[in-house]
Amino acid sequence: MIVDTNNLISITEANQNFSKVARLVDEKGSVVILKNNVPRYMIVEFSLAEEEQMASDEDVMDISRRLIEKNRQAYEVLAK
Repeated sequence: MIVDTNNLISITEANQNFSKVARLVDEKGSVVILKNNVPRYMIVEFSLAEEEQMASDEDVMDISRRLIEKNRQAYEVLAK
């Protein structure tokens, strides 16, 4: 993942000025919150989080094909 350094904010500043964090998310799409100068949290728009969680049908089919091929022998034994 590529992190834009303009989207970094300290946890102290985020705690004191959450409206600034929300504005940055609206403008840039995400914000990374630093704790002890280490990236710790990421805030993204809810719609983007939903997209990330849902696997496309194509991804599911690719995974299914790979698992079937990997375990073909076991499936054939179970099918008898």
